[in-house]
This record gives sequence, C-alpha cells and structure tokens, in this order.
Amino acid sequence: MEEMEEELKCPVCGSFYREPIILPCSHSLCLSCARNILVQTPDSESPQSRRASGVSDYDYLDLDKMSLYSEADSGYGSYGGFASAPTTPCQKSPNGVRVFPPAMPPPMQPHHQSSGALLLPIGPRNSCLTCPQCHRSLILDERGLRGFAKNRVLEGVIERYQQSKAAALRCQLCEKSPKEATVMCEQCDVFYCEPCRLRCHPPRGPLAKHRLLPPAQGRVSRRLSPRKISTCTDHELENHSMYCVQCKMPVCYQCLEEGKHSSHEVKALGAMWKLHKSQLSQALNGLSDRAKEAKEFLVQLRNMVQQIQENSVEFEACLVAQCDALIDALNRRKVQLLSRVNKEHEHKLKVVRDQISHCTVKLRQTTGLMEYCLEVIKENDPSGFLQISDALIRRVHLTEDQWGKGTLTPRMTTDFDLNLDSAPLLQSIHQLDFVQMKVPSLVPAPPLLQLEECCNHNNSATLSWKQPPMSMVQTEGYILELDDGNGGQFREVFVGKETMCTVDGLHFNSTYNARVKAFNKAGVSLYSKTLVLQTSEVPWFAFDPGSAHPDIIFSNDNLTVTCNSYDDRVVLGKSGFSKGVHYWELTIDRYDNHPDPAFGVARVEVMKDVMLGKDDKAWAMYVDNNRSWFMHSNSHTNRSEGGITKGATVGVLLDFTRRTLTFSINEEQQGPVAFENMEGLFFPAVSLNRNVQVTIHTGLPVPAFYTSRASLQA
Repeated sequence: MEEMEEELKCPVCGSFYREPIILPCSHSLCLSCARNILVQTPDSESPQSRRASGVSDYDYLDLDKMSLYSEADSGYGSYGGFASAPTTPCQKSPNGVRVFPPAMPPPMQPHHQSSGALLLPIGPRNSCLTCPQCHRSLILDERGLRGFAKNRVLEGVIERYQQSKAAALRCQLCEKSPKEATVMCEQCDVFYCEPCRLRCHPPRGPLAKHRLLPPAQGRVSRRLSPRKISTCTDHELENHSMYCVQCKMPVCYQCLEEGKHSSHEVKALGAMWKLHKSQLSQALNGLSDRAKEAKEFLVQLRNMVQQIQENSVEFEACLVAQCDALIDALNRRKVQLLSRVNKEHEHKLKVVRDQISHCTVKLRQTTGLMEYCLEVIKENDPSGFLQISDALIRRVHLTEDQWGKGTLTPRMTTDFDLNLDSAPLLQSIHQLDFVQMKVPSLVPAPPLLQLEECCNHNNSATLSWKQPPMSMVQTEGYILELDDGNGGQFREVFVGKETMCTVDGLHFNSTYNARVKAFNKAGVSLYSKTLVLQTSEVPWFAFDPGSAHPDIIFSNDNLTVTCNSYDDRVVLGKSGFSKGVHYWELTIDRYDNHPDPAFGVARVEVMKDVMLGKDDKAWAMYVDNNRSWFMHSNSHTNRSEGGITKGATVGVLLDFTRRTLTFSINEEQQGPVAFENMEGLFFPAVSLNRNVQVTIHTGLPVPAFYTSRASLQA
C-alpha cells in the first residue's frame, strides 16, 4: 500500500493531489499548482492568430482547442519559443518544478494621435501550461483551466488511502474496553469487532444480505458525502452519458447533438467502462507477473550477496590451503632430496672405506712379502736359496702386477655429482596466478558422468563422461581428478580429449572420490558431480604376460606358469600394492631335479632374467627341497629349515602396516622379514625354471596362523 503513495502526489508541490485535473497528455496536476505554472503568451501566438496566418494547430490527442509545443530546455513550465516570454526569474517547487510568478499587467505602448501619446495595452494574451512530467506545452483556450476535466477517480483513491492510514476504528458494541473494529455493516451503520459481529450480526437469516465493509472503507462511506457525479467540461450542466471512441473521452448528450463529437463513433458509457476495466485487469496480470519476477530477482540478488561473502571466505581458505599444500610438498621433497644426499654420502664413504681396508690388507701382505724376501736374500746356502727363489720371484712379480692395475686409483670422487635444478620451480612460483574465466559464455559446461558405464574391478576404476547435450561451446579436453582414497586432496590422474579413462594401481579396500572438468582456451569449467568408487576388499589377479620374461609359459587363464629355460626367469602378478595387508598362495604343481624357485614381491623394473632377489628391486624367499633363504640385493639372510615338494603350498603375506614380508610353507611360517623402503608400487613375483610349475591363488583372507601370532607379538 505504501508503494502507491508516490502515484498519489502532485509532481509540482510534492503533496497529495488537491482538486486534481486531467491534462490532455493524461497526467494530472493540482488545480492550484496548475495556476502557479501558467505562462502568459503573446497574442501573435494564439490559435486565432496562427490560423489567420495560415499556420495549422498541432492537435495533441485530437483536442483541437489546445496546441502543444516541445520544450527546448530542461526546466518545467518555461516557454522559450516566444520572443516576448517573461524574463522574471522563476521560483522552484519542492519537486524542482519551476513556478512562475503571477502574470504582470501587459506593458503599455504609445499610440500616436494629434496632441500626444496615450498608453494602450498591446493586445490580448493567452496562457501556456507545460506538463511537469512529459514536458509538453499547450495553449489554453478562453475557458482556461476550467476546460480540463476533474480527476474524480484519483480523488477517491486518495480519500480511501488517507482513511486507511488513519487510526484504527473501535467496535461500537463492546461494553467495557472497545476492541478494534474488523468490519462495518453498511445497512446497520455499525462498526463491529469479530466477537460482536458473530454475536449480534450473524451471517444467516435476515442479516445475511447486509453488506459488510472494511472499517476504513466503511468510515469513508459513512462520513464523506457522496462524490459529485462527473459532468461534461463543455456543458457543465450535462452528465457524461456516452464514450467517444475517436477522441477517447466521455461525452454528454449535447456534445453528440451539436458539439464536435456529432460525427464521431460513440458507445455506451457503461459498456466501455466494463471493457476498459477488463483491459486494465488483463494488463495488470502481465504487470503483476513482472513484479513477481522482480521480487524473486531481488531475493536472488540478496542471496548472491550472501553467497559472494561465503564464497569469498571459502575461496580464501582454499587459497591458503593450496599454498600450504605447496609448502608441505616442497618440504617433503626437501626431505627426499636430503635423503638422497645422505645415501650418496654413505655410498661414497662405504666405497672409500672398503678401498682403504682392501688396500691396507694388500699393503700389509706386500710389506710382509718384502721383509720375507730380504731375509731370504741374507741366507748363504745356495742350494736352499735356489729351491725357493723361482717361486719368490714369481710372487714378487705377481704382487707388483696387482698393484699396477688401477689399485692405487681412488674408486670414488669427493665431489657430489648432484645438481638441484630449482629454476623451473622458481619460475612456476613467480607465474603462480589465478585462472581468470575470460568469457563465461565461452567456458565449457561441466561434464556429465555416465554412471551406467562407470565401474571398478579389483584396484582399477573405469570412468566415462560426456558433454551436456545442449552445450554449444567447443571443448578441447578433460581433466580427471581422484583423491587419495582416504578423503585427502584431489590430484590429476588424466588429461586428454578422451571421454573414458581407466585408472589402475589404486589401493584395495579403499573409497575414492572422482570428478571431471572440461577446458578450452577460454578457461576451465566447473566440476562434474562427484562419483564415489569402492575398490575390492581383497585382490583377485593372475600373472601378467605383458611384463614377464619371454621364456615364461602361461596356462589356466594366466594363473599357472612354468618356463622353457633352465635359467631362472621372473614373472609378475597383474595387481600392484602400495598399502594395506595382502595375502596370496602358490601351489607347486611340478618340482623336478631340486631347483630353487623364488617367491616374493618386486617393483615393475625388476630384472627378469635372473633369480628373484638378485637385484635391489625384489624381496623374495628362494627355497629348495630342504631349506629356504631370504634374498634382496643378492644378499642371503634368514636361513630356515624346511623345503618344498610337489603339491606344497607357499604363502606370501605383504603387510604395509607392520612393514614386514612373511612367508609360509604348508602353513609353517618363515619369518617375518623386515621390509624396508616400502614406498611405491609392489607386484607379486615368482622366479622359476623349466623344472618348476606353479599356480597362484588370490582373493584369500589373511591366514589364522599369521593373525594369531601377530596378536601374541603385539
């Protein structure tokens, strides 16, 4: 209701309209304000003089008694087109509209006669009125402001609005403290509160036909005299009875008989009243929809303010977290690099110390030989000397030759051949900046995950996605991100144009979150919905022909392997492990001539043409028919009694939690062995020759004998 108040105020005085009149441009003015902004015009610009000079009237809204002129300046009520316009400075109304002072008497001009000059008026002057809202000017006819119709509808709206703003009315039937009235009966002329209305004015019986009004409207109908019926502006004694379609205004009977509307099309006033009410209601429906949309839009904008504040805090926290993650990654890398430096340091010291020890022993042997030879030379027994001289001479020459084969050259330099290249990282840090979304409309839409094609098997996950069907923006590629399987930060695992990707080497018995985003030259899209993937609780796998030595022979869907060579050859399993506890078994299908097969784990780059454990990429137990040994980097340790035969079962248990590798033969535990350097991906591995055939069994739980012993040790 309060929003309507501006519609009820005069643009000149800024107060509620008082006796409003309707201008031909359909705007309204207070009658007193219209008098204040009138401007006198010379007779030469009157309609009569212009018609006499052959200039036709500009009839605005088909009203031939009033001519309009466009304004040249920005002030209301000015009349800049006349040469003799008043030059008296004007005042301003509260709304900034210029209010001209009352018109001065016309100046006198000399009229020459025989004896002297007599001052006479210049001539008749007309009045000009400029609409303060649309700035259009018009010339008033001889009736002046009386020629404008009264805006009685606007008067009624103002009366009802002012009454609704007044103090609340009280019930007239309450005995002690009157309550606020809720209705007023037009026939009973009584104000009722709700309890009194139910008690004294029931909605049934003879009172059911009474008209109940809101209190404010009832007070208006009770206290105000009936509004005067609108009369014709040309014939003040006649009421409006018809509506002129051509002039779009109500007219009286005399206007149709003898006025200018006699030849115009006219319709019944009541019919046109209902028609225009219907048209106004229909127009209001559309405007109401726009107003509703505007309210929803304002709510959206207010929500955006709150969302911007929340996103700012979240983005700031994300930025801090990203920078902290970079610092943490740099610190972790620093520790790794320092570890490499320490390893290089230990390696150099070990080589030099081994060479010192070897050279010391050899020097001691050489010195002893020299002292012995000098004592032999001192002997005076020719025959005894000649018996040993040839052997001594050969020994001396051989020892001399041994010293001459680079023995006295250091095997290791003192310099560290490590050079940290930090320039690219520094450059990346200096270039670290936000990725600005240049043109939002050109950035790809978030991809849609195709759930029916996404699946996971063992520790592998296959994801598929596509662009939204209605997206018209070109996409250059996609970025697939996965977290670490433990609710940690996301990392990129795929960047390319394909819309399907399989990720291998995930942790078993882990829950991963996956998401995809698209990119092009304009920027990066928002992320797709997050997909949750659960890897298998226990691993199911076979041997891998792709990474095995060519001499390995596969059968039984790659679950059984043997070899066509007498030399040891290595074969790996298809699944790799990096955390958790994993157990698998191998049964000995054939065992001839007492060979030494080896069972354990290895990195993918392990040597394939030697026994497992000969290099530093494998950790294994090799076993014959009587005993077993643990071997890594060609170092043999942990000898145990008990061998294998045909039909024996070898168990391998890899425990990243305890950092141990445990073996068993026919459920007799061998070990456990401490497993160092447990970082990266490790694959089940076997080395064998043509005398051995084994079959692998996976998807097995940890055996009871291991869990019971582990609990006892704990």
